[in-house]
Parts: sequence; C-alpha cells; structure tokens
Amino acid sequence: LVSTTTISYRRRSHRISLCNRKSFLSSTSGSSCKRSKFDKSETTPHVTSLKEISETNTHLDQRNMTAKNPALYQINTRAYLGELSKKIGKPATLDDVPDSLIADLVRKKFDYVWFLGVWQTGLVGRKISQSNEGWIKACRDQLPDLDPEKDITGSPFAIVSYTLNKDFGAPKELLNLKKRLNAQGIKLILDFVPNHTAIDCPWAIEHPEYYIHGTEDEKKEKPQNYIEVGKHIIAHGRDPNYDGWPDTLQLNYRHNGFRKEMTQQLLNISELCDGIRCDMAMLLLPDIFRDRTWKNASLPWDTSFPNDDTFWAHVIPAVKEKTRGNFIFMAEVYWDREFDLQQLGFDYTYDKRLYDRLHRVQTEQVHGHLLADPNFQRKSVRFLENHDEPRAASEFAPNPKHKAAAIISFLAPGLHFFHEGQLEGFRTQVSVHLGRRRIEQPDGDLVTFYDHLIHRVLHLKQIREGNFIRLSAREAWPGNFTFRNFIGFHWSLAGKNLLAIVNYADYHGQCYMPMDHMKWELVGKMFRLTNLMGDQVYERKGDELFAGMYFDVAPWEYLVLEMEEM
Repeated sequence: LVSTTTISYRRRSHRISLCNRKSFLSSTSGSSCKRSKFDKSETTPHVTSLKEISETNTHLDQRNMTAKNPALYQINTRAYLGELSKKIGKPATLDDVPDSLIADLVRKKFDYVWFLGVWQTGLVGRKISQSNEGWIKACRDQLPDLDPEKDITGSPFAIVSYTLNKDFGAPKELLNLKKRLNAQGIKLILDFVPNHTAIDCPWAIEHPEYYIHGTEDEKKEKPQNYIEVGKHIIAHGRDPNYDGWPDTLQLNYRHNGFRKEMTQQLLNISELCDGIRCDMAMLLLPDIFRDRTWKNASLPWDTSFPNDDTFWAHVIPAVKEKTRGNFIFMAEVYWDREFDLQQLGFDYTYDKRLYDRLHRVQTEQVHGHLLADPNFQRKSVRFLENHDEPRAASEFAPNPKHKAAAIISFLAPGLHFFHEGQLEGFRTQVSVHLGRRRIEQPDGDLVTFYDHLIHRVLHLKQIREGNFIRLSAREAWPGNFTFRNFIGFHWSLAGKNLLAIVNYADYHGQCYMPMDHMKWELVGKMFRLTNLMGDQVYERKGDELFAGMYFDVAPWEYLVLEMEEM
C-alpha cells in the first residue's frame, strides 16, 4: 500500500506510513496488491435440481459423515408452507417442499436442517394466542396488516402430540422429507419440548399425575400460574424467573411413570428424524426443577415415590443405543449450564454467552470465551439470530458490525447455526405465534457477504474439519490500546492454513498478530495471502508472519486470509 492515513485514539494523533508498516487494510488507502482468484463479477452458480447437485457436488459421499464443525439451517415450517401455498395455488404440505430448496441446502453444505414447529398443536393454544394482548401487540408490530383470526396460529411449543401437524400433511410425509434430505447427506432436526405440553394434550385428562398440581389458594394468589383442567388445578409451564406460559401445562419430572412415558416418546421421535433441538433443556436439571422452580409442589400428585435422578442422563443413552449413535441432541440452554448438559450427553449446546458478548462489544470477554476447552467449543452452537432472538441485521446494525460479528461467530469452532432470512438480511423478527410473516426485500450487501462467507470460507476443509487456535494480538507501539480490539483465528488442516483477523470496534485499530506457534512451518519461506472475503492478494515472508504481521484496520473491518507457500 502506498498512501498514508491519520489515526486518532485517546486524543493523540500519529501519522503512519502504511507502506512502511506493511498494513493490510485501511479505509482511506488504495491497494497496489494483486487481484485474487475471486473476480468482482463472480456470482455463485444457481443450481436448482437435485440431479445437478449430485452431479456437481464431489463432496456428497463425504457429507454422509457429519463435519467436525457442521452447519445448520432453521426453517419456520408454518410460515414457509404458507408462502409455498401461494406459489403453487393450493395448501402446501411437506411433500410439496421443492427439490430446489434441498438442492440449495446441499449447495451451501448445510449438514442439518431444523424444521421448526412440525408437531400437532391444539385449538386451545391457538385461542389463547389470539386473545393474549401482549402477544397480539408483538405480532402486530411485526405484521402491520395482522388479522388475528387468520394470522395467529398458536405457539408450536404448546404441543398436543408428537405427530405431524395435520396442516402439514399426512404422517408419512415427515418420513418422506427425512428420506429426501438424507439422500442428499442432510440430517433432519425437529423440536422436542420437554418442560410442558399444550393445555389440551390428552395427558391432562388421562394422566393428571404427569403434571405439577396446585391448590385453590395458589390459584387465587397467582392466577397467572395455574389453570383448572377438568377436576384438577394444574400449573402452567414456566422457568423460575417468570410467570407461566398461559398456553401450557407443567410436566413433573419427579414422577416415574411420566418419565417412562416421555422416554418412549423420544424413542418414537428418533424414528422420524436425525436429531432434536431440546427447548429450555436446563429446566429439567434437578437443582433447577426441584430446588429453584417447584420445590415441594414437585412431589408427585399421586403420592408415588419421587425420582430425583437427572432425566437426560437416562434418556440420552437410551436413544443413542437405539439409533446406534446416529442421533443428535442439541440443547437450548442458558444460565451457564452448557457444560453440565454436555457432560450429560448433549452433542451441542446453545452459546448465548458469545452472542451476548458480541452484541455488547465486550471484546476482552470474547477473547476469554474463545479460550475454553476445545471439546466444549466444538459442542457449542454459534449463532447471531434464531426464532427467539431479534434479527441480526437489526440487532447488530450497522452492516459492518453485523459482518464482523458473523466472521467471529461462524469462524469459531462448533456448530454454525443460520436462521431462515438471515442470509438475505431480513430485519423483522417473526413471532412463533404467527403463521404469516412480512414480505421483505433482501439486503444486497448482506446477501453478497453471506454468499462469500459460505461459499468461499465455510466450505473449506480447514474450517469444517481442521484445527483451531485463537491468536493473541500485540500492541503496535507503546500506549496504543487498540490491539485489544483485535480477534484472530488460525485454522489448519494437512498443511493448508487460514488466518482470520477482525477489528471488533467502532474505531480504527492497529496491532501485530504473531503466529509464533508455527515457527518451523514459516521461517525462511515466502507465502501468498489471499483475502477470501475481498479481492486482494499479498506476499509476505514467513519470518514476518512468525514475528507478527502488522495490521492497520478500519472500524469493524476483517480479513480472512488463505495462506499458500510460494
């Protein structure tokens, strides 16, 4: 680079020669480096048929074995089928899911697809959703032309039975979808909501002993937490920090008969999909369920002897044994209980801590977070949005911050979770109570960004199967604190190396980023560094890479550099 720039921090100004400092990036400077193999006119090929995918995807056979760092895509089943119905001119079911959708998932190398909300819900839950003022307001904010009777369809987490919702087709259509996905190397993930059922679940009448019961006095004191069902007063499902969810009934995990029944339910579910996402999985831990949330109210209603063993410790091995290990458990989990659930057998656990720290721009905490045990990190679910969180395009605005957060989140080890609409840059969250969503126009800038991230970077074997090291930046000169804002990753596999650098701050920063963990692979050699997210190519001596490359980087800017020995 041949120009200079002025940077400011802590009320001091320094004029730095970017040429002398060998800076990689500056918002004010031109570039004299070579163009990369990614020409600006490049677009991702549009492939619409499974036949084309099977013929062009040379990695299909390998994808039957899930990657070390896989990718998941979440689809809102009801909203998606509603939009599909308009396209095909009739009520769409799972058999109508087009080959083009599956082909696109294959092309983007998604290992898992989570179809949210496929199970049977009830009329009671729907009526409650349509009459709850808070939920109606949230739905109207997201969908200004809301028609509550037509558009509010009830929460998919108020489940009547673990059978395919009749609105989505005949029961065999769920297995058909699984077979179609599996044939292309993709595994199907479905919901499991262990904490509660819908109010009109048959168990409420046939097996009231499965639930937490209350008294008349408790119902009068906290009417928001209890409901009369038949001859019984039953608690609404809840976590210990909030009032109950009014469309649910709380299950009792201290009841032996219920635990046996729920284990069988999971064994049945394991025949219909390849894994489950377990809603609020930490609520079942005995110290939360018994000690924090329900206390003596959790003693079985029928006075049978209570079971205080951890449910997950028994059910996960049972399902794994039946499926010969070919079934995954993914936990929605908070309150720093991720490690506990991993120890109980969960394959993946939500990483809300990383999300929160990126959202709050707590860069030093992000550094520490990414120094966790490698096995813990590999089992962490990295995300910037899902159906519970606001859209990343709005929550991580402006776009440069969104992109920087995505580079950190999806180049960290673990399961990379993408939400329907995220890749298009949609900004309106969709309530789980809605059956219709606002039609939005894609954000071209974010579409291009995610297209490059997925096809240029996340496809690489270094990311999917490689080894991860978090790098530590050094100050560029005494007193320059901006090095603390830099987050660096090194991915390697079979001699192929990838370097990612992010200035996660809203101001300019400088640092040196040494790669002193790989001295003998670098010293005395020359390397070509290709920016996979841009169009620059740099040449650097291995000695410089070992000692520490100098970076002078604009706010929220990043580089993803593929290293090749010359």
